[in-house]
Amino acid sequence: MSPRPTRRPSLDLAVVGNSHIAALIDPMASIVWCCWPRLDGDPIFSALVDGDAPSAGFFSIGFDEPSSSDQSYLRNTAIVRTVVTSERGASFAVTDFAPRLRLSGRIHRPAMIVRRVEPLTGACRIRVRVRPTSDWGDARPVATLGNHHLRWVGDGLAFRLTTDAPVSYVAGEHAFVLTRPVTLILHGDETLPNAPEAVGRHFLEETRGHWLGWVRGLNLPYEWQGPVIRAAITLQLCAFEETGAIVAALTTSIPEAHGTERNWDYRHCWLRDSFFTVHALNRVGATVTMERFIDYVTNLVALEAGGRLRPVYAVVPEEPLDERIAGALAGYRGHRPVRVGNAAREQVQHDVYGSVILAAWQMFWDERLPDKGDHTLFALLERLGRAALDDALMPDAGIWEYRGRTRVHTHSAAMCWVAADRLARIARLLGLDQRAVWWRERADALRAEILERAWNAELGVFAGTLDGDEIDAAVLLLHEIGLVAPDDPRFVATVDHLGRHLSHEGHLRRYLMADDFGVPEVAFTICTFWYVDALAAIGRTEEARVMFEHLLSLRNPLGLLSEDIDPRNGELWGNFPQTYSMAGLIIVAMRLSRGWESVT
Repeated sequence: MSPRPTRRPSLDLAVVGNSHIAALIDPMASIVWCCWPRLDGDPIFSALVDGDAPSAGFFSIGFDEPSSSDQSYLRNTAIVRTVVTSERGASFAVTDFAPRLRLSGRIHRPAMIVRRVEPLTGACRIRVRVRPTSDWGDARPVATLGNHHLRWVGDGLAFRLTTDAPVSYVAGEHAFVLTRPVTLILHGDETLPNAPEAVGRHFLEETRGHWLGWVRGLNLPYEWQGPVIRAAITLQLCAFEETGAIVAALTTSIPEAHGTERNWDYRHCWLRDSFFTVHALNRVGATVTMERFIDYVTNLVALEAGGRLRPVYAVVPEEPLDERIAGALAGYRGHRPVRVGNAAREQVQHDVYGSVILAAWQMFWDERLPDKGDHTLFALLERLGRAALDDALMPDAGIWEYRGRTRVHTHSAAMCWVAADRLARIARLLGLDQRAVWWRERADALRAEILERAWNAELGVFAGTLDGDEIDAAVLLLHEIGLVAPDDPRFVATVDHLGRHLSHEGHLRRYLMADDFGVPEVAFTICTFWYVDALAAIGRTEEARVMFEHLLSLRNPLGLLSEDIDPRNGELWGNFPQTYSMAGLIIVAMRLSRGWESVT
């Protein structure tokens, strides 16, 4: 096999997907990450987390000579176009997408990646390299050559690449001159219904039309429409529509910072993160994700007969998430380990109840929905509310999932209050007056105790734990969930205190104390968004706008954000794209934007 030109891995990546499958594409049009046959599957392209110069785990199309590229999304879609130009001036374009279209009265979202390659200028002598892996980099699936396709078979894995390019050239990684457009379709182990060019062209037209229609229906702010559209599309790509689950990110084990082992698998459904995604998409009018997530939650409650929820589940809830190390993969930029599964499933995190009830909240109030929340859904949520009351003032691992300690965390207790408070309001809406009184009495009592015990008068701040003195960026959400008013002097003082003590080069850290891996070195992007949102809520709007514009400037060239930012150089770290971060962008943009009446 011919050697592949290498470039150091980075998060300057594009994402294509269809809410069933997704792929990450680097600036030179190489697919470097793609799990198969769904978002949480075994990565058939794993180069992103296999060191600086992996010999496999990618799908590249390129010149043999040095080249440059320009990459962008087709406007308001999840379709990416990469133009690659050689040092001699020859150029070609690769258009990548995962089909998403209406077919036979439903949304068709197959496990499929379509790559359309067209010559633009000069004589384009290109080389296609398709080197999948299986069993988390430990094996190479065996390829067999068909008339117009390559077929790979591994342990429990089978897929094809069907193409109208010379298949012998592709199979042997031989260079060939691109004299006409060609289509390469990665798909399941079955025959395509038509020729690759016809399938690719049809799916491209229909997928583009789907995304343009979806975006057209969004409720956008007057300002920052482009960033909000990109964030909303990206959140949609992180939803696994088959079950209603929402993954926290599309990757595993991108470390939170250089030189750390804070490498986690985020390709699963955290109930807390899912609430933020649902909340952000609801803000722009994309409510179908909420409806599907409630279906997912209904299955969770049926699964957990005792009413107590785990913090994270697989996209198919009963499947295990046992955490293990994929030893065959060298890690992102050599940062081992690469983890599969997540031990957080076994943790106790009490904010899950409020997160689920907040996610369902709009179901009861939004008249646009074909099936609004009813007494049956309320009864299901009451089971969670009772668990929240039982656990509200008990220690847990908290929002940051500490692995070596438990405390009574202010945020967790506050989210248990949210569960009771919203159930009281829903009961009143449904005319269940006795239930409304029952829940209101308990919500008010819990709120009073939280406010008394969370306020640290000596520090002048709402502490991260009840009766404690640790500071925690999560308390910035207290105004957002309604526990305190934004103009409450205690909250205003808290925002000021956290800004002074957690800020680092204009970004917010989660906390200051050492955890299981030492003191965190980078900023957690959602915390900075929370801080910006809090600044706006307490009236420091201009300061908030400046910080927000700075955050936008740190998105990657495709407009995407990961979990963390190194405040020293603005480099993105952590799993990618991170739903927390993209949701934070939407929520803050909606708060800060001038109204449409500003149009002149």
